[in-house]
Amino acid sequence: MRITRSLSCFSVFLLFFCAAFGQSPAVAPAPAKPNVTSAQSPETLEFQKIEDSWADAINMRDQYALELVLSPLFVDVSATGDITTRNQQVASVITGEDKTVHMEQRVITVRMLGDIAVANGTYTLHHKVNSAEMNEKGVFTHVFERAHGGWLCINSQRTVLREDSNAKPRKQSNAELPFHIPGFSRSEKAPQ
Repeated sequence: MRITRSLSCFSVFLLFFCAAFGQSPAVAPAPAKPNVTSAQSPETLEFQKIEDSWADAINMRDQYALELVLSPLFVDVSATGDITTRNQQVASVITGEDKTVHMEQRVITVRMLGDIAVANGTYTLHHKVNSAEMNEKGVFTHVFERAHGGWLCINSQRTVLREDSNAKPRKQSNAELPFHIPGFSRSEKAPQ
């Protein structure tokens, strides 16, 4: 009987200890704060690297690097409305008829939609038009698809920014987002 009583007391103590320990809040270590070196999101930085690879492939006339960025299903709509495929883009790099072509692209926003990503940004394209060199500045929308552990561009749309020769200098926007639609965003004159 003494052993049973001791075993019962030990069981009650053990049960009490487990219940008390289970009730106490677990103290988790505070998450380490990452070193913030950029205001850009990780996605923006990732897609900027892809856009840099794309521009470098064009600038260096590198067929294989271009094939690593563009999907076999790629369709490009240029700022002039010309529609080309991946094979046509690669052929253009191979022939290199315009030796002055130089591309720079800057990613502004990236929207992740599962295995699809939409990157918006700005570009500058230095090239020849009728033997005259020009710098074309505009905005782009690139649609990427996750494939084989990376991203391939499946669609590209470019729009040239209109240059207004007699325009007044524009004030810097203080909009919270990089892209905004006039009339739908807050105005400095409107009550907030």
